[in-house]
Amino acid sequence: MTARLTALPAFSSPARGLKAFVRREVNTSVHGSHGLRLQERYANPPGDPGLFGPGSVTWRVHSDAPGMLMGGFASLMLQSLHPLAMAGVDQHSDFRTDAIARLNRTAAYVMSTSFGSTEVAEAAVAHVRDRVHPRINGTALDGRPYSAADPHLLTWVHVAEVRCFLAGYERFGAPPLTPSERDRYYREVAVPARMLGAKDVPETASEVARYLHDMRPELQATEAAIEGIHFIRTYGETPGERAAVRLLMNGAAALLPDWAREPLRLGRPDVVRVLVDRPLAQAAGRFIRWALQPSEIVGTAYERMGMTPPPQHLGWRSAPGTSRD
Repeated sequence: MTARLTALPAFSSPARGLKAFVRREVNTSVHGSHGLRLQERYANPPGDPGLFGPGSVTWRVHSDAPGMLMGGFASLMLQSLHPLAMAGVDQHSDFRTDAIARLNRTAAYVMSTSFGSTEVAEAAVAHVRDRVHPRINGTALDGRPYSAADPHLLTWVHVAEVRCFLAGYERFGAPPLTPSERDRYYREVAVPARMLGAKDVPETASEVARYLHDMRPELQATEAAIEGIHFIRTYGETPGERAAVRLLMNGAAALLPDWAREPLRLGRPDVVRVLVDRPLAQAAGRFIRWALQPSEIVGTAYERMGMTPPPQHLGWRSAPGTSRD
């Protein structure tokens, strides 16, 4: 999941060499060795905006590498608080035996629906809706049946995900969104959620806040959730990889609502979160943005539209000290 910093290749500029190496290693980890598939997924047909297109808030938010990476980790943690959603992951997912493959599939779905052509986005939704979700069903340890196709669970998974993506962007992205842009983001991303089968999807920031409040009686940190989060927090083949994952996970945990951290045993003293976790995560965010942006996926999607990505999609960031907390 993290770049393995072995011997760096020889480049005329050490900084360019480091950037190229980290880009290659992280892209391979997140997307797989052939996972970018730029021409197939993002280059054609010319002029097809996909589900969102240039000018959408979704393209703006989902272009920000650190926000999406740490927001993605945060969404996994928040989603795990629903016992039925977690039962499906625990009983059907291969994340313990092949965490990278699970990451690759999730990244492919999010990026295909975000930046792919209309055909690619619709095919990604149809694959999950018609081929993956019907196979994920069973009985949780408390005796309740669950199904990945349950509209109620689909809405929970969707809201937890996009709420954390937006929180990641707000913490690490730039420039900041206005309240109306936040509402527009939730309206936009509700489209693929409904295509997948979600019902009563909240479409504004206030509706999302109310939805999360109303869902709290259903939420519980099961042993499967706690064990799953512990697995991710300690993932890595080397001490350096494990330290990097822990840093990213601490940054992700800070994106969660206050009420979500303690049940998952993610509580840390405020002084540690403010003076250690936050600045380290923000430094990691700046490094990730420098290394990974401009994104090949984002650039190819804009080329499909005959456009050049705007500055904020090319690695632009706010001045030090202006991050939104």
